[in-house]
Amino acid sequence: MKIIVLVKQVPDTETSIKVGDKSINEAGVKWIISPYDEFAIEEGIRLREKHSGEVIAVSLGPDRVVDALRTAYAMGADRAVHIKVDNYVPFDTNNTAELIANFAKAENADVIIGGRQSIDTDSSQVVVQVAELLGIPHIAFAVNLEINGTAVKATKEVEGGTQTVETSTPVALTAQKGLNEPRYPSLKGIMTAKKKPVETKSTADLGNPASKIEVVGLEPPPPRIPGRKLEAADANAYAAQLVKALREEAKVI
Repeated sequence: MKIIVLVKQVPDTETSIKVGDKSINEAGVKWIISPYDEFAIEEGIRLREKHSGEVIAVSLGPDRVVDALRTAYAMGADRAVHIKVDNYVPFDTNNTAELIANFAKAENADVIIGGRQSIDTDSSQVVVQVAELLGIPHIAFAVNLEINGTAVKATKEVEGGTQTVETSTPVALTAQKGLNEPRYPSLKGIMTAKKKPVETKSTADLGNPASKIEVVGLEPPPPRIPGRKLEAADANAYAAQLVKALREEAKVI
């Protein structure tokens, strides 16, 4: 079984983000694997342990993403592939999906797994777009997965509960928290990962799809307006003040 796991490198949630003109200022940013992608890596490794085959960790972006791929190696991935994109636009999920789909097609992948969403752009789009481009089934928010031969059975989260679906490989799916418990890389795994080769693919190697999105500006949200405490003698006076504020200041009624 050939399993591709998608690994995205994102800023640590505790990092102070400074916004530049068209992108964030990366100086001083601590980068991590997007947490949901850790569930994807773990599930890929478990599938290999059960069915044999290989797990290929794939990450797209500039040279710094190699660190994320080495973490995937340390967790147990068999191969690591860096799709090198220096001017990476994380908002262009279609371009990302095209590059990954072209790679997956060349590898004849049986299973493609990504996290349910990345914690930077929160789009939840890449894996479903990969599935659409390849013409294969897609299962979102998986919390349980069983594969027997080519038969696939998965339980996925839906609003208000869960749903069990069945399909067949090749298949693409996104991992939700609860699918598994990601393992910690061992010291031996970390040391070994430093010596393992990371394959590099250029956009030209993968069909050179053109980006359809241009970032023209990036700015932080406006500062939140401080709250105001109403003071009145009774409930009727409070209500009158509130209605006046909603009508004249907030202009919502």
